[in-house]
Amino acid sequence: MRAVITVVGKDTVGILAKVSQKCAESNVNINEVTQSVLEDIFCMIMVADISKINKDFGAFSEEMKKMGCDLGMSVHVMHETIFNSMHRI
Repeated sequence: MRAVITVVGKDTVGILAKVSQKCAESNVNINEVTQSVLEDIFCMIMVADISKINKDFGAFSEEMKKMGCDLGMSVHVMHETIFNSMHRI
């Protein structure tokens, strides 16, 4: 099982480290990452393996969302099946 994690907001030092740390604490393995900075806006998409997550997926999603709010950023976690359904042509 996989999840898609998106992060958008003002670029600051340590965003990738903070998101990665929160994933590690939840036993979520990051498989792929792409990121870019457009002027001062940071954008990142991660594909993460959640097959060994050590908590409820909804709780993990809410923790990531709260962390994003604390950082002044938008952080969204979406289960891969939902993501694929939303983007099916």
